[in-house]
Parts: sequence; C-alpha cells; structure tokens
Amino acid sequence: MSTAPSPLGELPVWDLSHLYPSAASAEFTGALAKAQGDALAFEAKWKGKLAAAAAKTGPEGIGAAIEEYEALSDLMGRIGSFAGLAYYAETTSPEKGKVFGDTQAKLTDASSHLLFFGLELNRIDDAVMEACLKADAKAAHYRPWIEDLKKDKPYQLDDRIEQLFLEKSQTGAGAFNRLFDETLASLVFTIDGVEMPLEAALTLLQDADPARRKAAAEGLTAVFKENLRLFTLVTNTLAKDKEISDRWRGFEDIADSRHLANRVEREVVDALVAAVKAAWPRLSHRYYAMKAKWLGMEKLNYWDRNAPLPETPDAAIPWAEAKKTVLDAYGAFAPEMAEIAGRFFDGNWIDAPARPGKASGAFAHPTVPSAHPYVLVNYLGKPRDVMTLAHELGHGVHQVLAGGQGALMCDTPLTLAETASVFGEMLTFRALLDRTENPRERKAMLAQKVEDMINTVVRQIAFYEFERKVHTARREGELTADDIGKLWLSVQAESLGDAIAISEGYETWWSYVPHFIHSPFYVYAYAFGDCLVNSLYAVYRDAETGFQQKYFDLLKAGGSKNYAELLKPFGLDATDPDFWNRGLSMIESLIDELEALDRQA
Repeated sequence: MSTAPSPLGELPVWDLSHLYPSAASAEFTGALAKAQGDALAFEAKWKGKLAAAAAKTGPEGIGAAIEEYEALSDLMGRIGSFAGLAYYAETTSPEKGKVFGDTQAKLTDASSHLLFFGLELNRIDDAVMEACLKADAKAAHYRPWIEDLKKDKPYQLDDRIEQLFLEKSQTGAGAFNRLFDETLASLVFTIDGVEMPLEAALTLLQDADPARRKAAAEGLTAVFKENLRLFTLVTNTLAKDKEISDRWRGFEDIADSRHLANRVEREVVDALVAAVKAAWPRLSHRYYAMKAKWLGMEKLNYWDRNAPLPETPDAAIPWAEAKKTVLDAYGAFAPEMAEIAGRFFDGNWIDAPARPGKASGAFAHPTVPSAHPYVLVNYLGKPRDVMTLAHELGHGVHQVLAGGQGALMCDTPLTLAETASVFGEMLTFRALLDRTENPRERKAMLAQKVEDMINTVVRQIAFYEFERKVHTARREGELTADDIGKLWLSVQAESLGDAIAISEGYETWWSYVPHFIHSPFYVYAYAFGDCLVNSLYAVYRDAETGFQQKYFDLLKAGGSKNYAELLKPFGLDATDPDFWNRGLSMIESLIDELEALDRQA
C-alpha cells in the first residue's frame, strides 16, 4: 500500500506478482522461453496440415489444434500483460521500458510463427469446415471464434506480407505509440509556480476558482505548444501508417478497419454519428448556455467547461468513501456484481495514486482468463474520480465474467465493451441521486452527470469527426500543426456551440488524447455504449424481474456472440433508426430536470 496525502487516505498499488514475481524471476524468463519454444513447435506440428486436420477428430483434428493455440495465446497474453502493466505504472523508468520493449519484441517473434494459423484456417473451404464442426466436438466449441475469424478473410494478405506487417510493427506503429506514451508521461506542467504531471494539471480544470482554472489551461497549453512538433510528427506518421495498411488490405473507408474489429456495420455507426450531431443543439449547446448563466458569465471559456457549480461540494472524497459508494451501488443491483468488484480492492488489483511517470487516464486491463484483470486510475478525490472508478470496475466485472469463454472468445468488441462500464457509472449515479434530497445538491449532481454524458457522447463523436478529418486530409499530404489545429477547432466549435468561447491556445489540445494514437476511431465506442446503456437502463427500470440474469448472461458471453444477438433479449435493436434517439433522449430529460430545478430556485 502507498500512503497518499490526507484527506484521500491510503491508496492501493496493484500487486503484479499475481502474474509473475518480477521481470528477473525464473518464472517470467522461463515463461518467455516456453512461449518462444512452444510457438516454434506449434508451427512445426500444424503449418500446412490444417486442411487435412479438418477431416480428422481427436488429437489430430482442428479442435485439438485450436486448443493448443488458445493455451499459447493465454501464456503469451499473461507475459505481455505483466510487462505492459509494469511499464504503464512507470513509463519513465528506463528499466521498465527496456523490459517492455524486449518482451514485445520476443512476443512478436513468437507470434510470427503463429501467424499462419488464422490465415490457413480461413483458406479451408466453408463446406469442409462446416462438416468438421459437426464431426469434431472440440472444434464445435470454437464455432463463434471460427465464424468471427472468417470476417477478416476478405482483408487478409499473403502469408509473407502478413508476417512483414507484424514484424515491422515493432519499429513502426508500436515504436511511435511508445514514443507518445513516454513523452506524455515525462511532461511537467508548471501552474502557479507548482510543477505537476498531466493528470494533476487536468484535474485543476475542475477547480472552483476561475483563476486557478485559467492558470491550469495556460500551463497545459504552454507545454502542449513546446511539444507540438513531436506530437504532429507522431500523428502524421501513424495516420500514414494506417493508410498504407488499409490500402493494402482493401478497406474502402478510413474507419472500416475499426468497424470490422468492433464487429459492427458501418451503417450503424453512421446512424449513431448522425443522431448525435443532430442532437448537439439540444444537448451541449443548450446545456453550456445554461451553465454560463449559472456561473454569471456571458460565455464559458474553454477551460470552464467542466467547472463545478457553486452548489458542488469541494471537499476531497476519501478513497474508502469512493470504494463504499461504488460497491453499495453495485450491490443494490446484484450482490454478485459487488462481490466481483470487491475482489479488486481485496486482492490489490487496483493502482490508484497519481504519480509522476505513471500512465495518464484510467483503464481496466483484462490480462488473460487464467489470471484476473487489473484497474489503473489516477485518483485525486474529485466526484468524477469516483465515477471513473465505477466505470473501470464495470469493465473489470465484465472481464472477470467473460473470462469463462477462454482466451480466444473472452474479448468483447468495443461496441459492447463499454456497456458494463457505463452501466456501472449509471448505477452509482442513480444510487447517489436517489439519496440526495437537498435541491441544490441535486442540481449539482445532475449537472455533473449531464456533463459526463456530454463528454461521453457529444465530445467522443466530435473526436471521431476530428479523426475522420485528420485521416482524410493526411491522404493528400503531410499535415502541419496548424492544419491539425484548424481541424480540431472546427469540430470543437460545432459540437460545443456558441456558449463556449474558444480562444488562442485551445488549437493544441488534440495533442494529448491517447486514443487518437493507440486506437484510431475507438472513441465512438463510448457514445455507442452510453446511448445503449441509457436504453438498457430504461429496460431495467421498467422490468419487474429477470433483468439482472439477462444482464449477467450478456457479460458472460464475452465475444462469443455479436451485439445484435446479445441485445435481443432486452428488446433492443441498434439497427432501428430511432434506437439512438431514445438513448439521447435520456440526456435531454436530465437537462429538462435541471431547467425545472433552476426555475424553482
């Protein structure tokens, strides 16, 4: 445990020895050697023989081959998770960086010997594979994975080209991702004479003092500007790298590879984007105009967007209180959900302190089914930090439950991966709101939830639109920092509305968003998840019995079923043109409630 300054109390640091004792341990080095040896042996045993194996059962059949492949995937995932989590906790440590880099290189080398497997499976005639699945019970277990694999078939390349893409990723996209992470983690922001890392500086944008928020914005902007040349190079390089890959694979649209990975149709995402953009005037534009009035301002400065209302309590929330708040909310929904989330606290599966060199933001890492997930947050005691904890623990619960599907079918496409996290936030918010009777406190809570939903839906779709503009423009040539800044401002102005004054400096604020670097076009998954959960929560609110079991069945399915199949028991259909408007209407109803409270004041 690491003792944090009062009043947060003791903040947990995760215990990675559940994976391996240390990077120098015999367990870790032995596992790495085993992975490399097993990958070579697997290639020698099965390469060029899968078509023949499809006609067999037992130890020489396709089912046995997939079982071996899954075991290797779990082992390699465990190794990679350990090296990655240790690195994310101290991205500025040369030692952790070296272990991470060396491990990634060795795992990539091992993966190159496994690359043939999916490609060769996809070359087996469909009728032959269907007969195999009927005859081989082991293979039949993996039917969802095999059918999912087929969706990649139109975009697969020659084996040697695929191997080149894989191996070159270490010195291409992978290297630029690492450069971005280490640069961001090493940045120091000076605000009112105090030096601090990114997370602490961003948190000051939620300070009650307007002068403090302005100073934070100026301090952030100054450092972003100093590093803009590097961030621009990284963005240009990765956008070009993606364009090359997409062109070789034959993707038509710049986001099609993401849609394929998410197992969602482009038309469904386009409908979501169109619905959110049409709702900007009645959501973000309307809300920020109300907030400007509450703060006594004609317009909000861009650094006031997440400013607390005067009614908002400013005391830091201790870690113990945050833990109880989330677990109580989870427990009221389903005791099993609270029990699983409680393991993260009891087993030191959470890394909570904000410290120099630690990765910014928050995430839940699933690791592998043979182990357990880990959660990283940068906890500073703000109300939003409690919601972030609820969000990431939702991911964690989902990952624990989906682990039963095994290493090949536990991963959930991003479109549903945000369901449990956003649902966890909603449960926590509703539990707090239900016990709040003071109108002023209720107003502050509602306002904060509306802002969080705007950040999740409006802001993330604006991010998606920004990415589309950047990747489209990059196809015509390299972009300058000014070019990217103009694209950023154009989308921000459109999504935020006239009530936000966007002044000099904000054109650089695209530079610190890690999703643009690590997972291009990932961001729409947040809006997808929020709108979906709004509809899901409405079903829960109206259901008499049985909702919890259906919900746990959804989480346990992992990646073994597609989103349409998983939503069907709830009577939800994301292909319905009105589906997204129903989800957005919940945000609008909360703004209506705020407006009513304002009139009563």
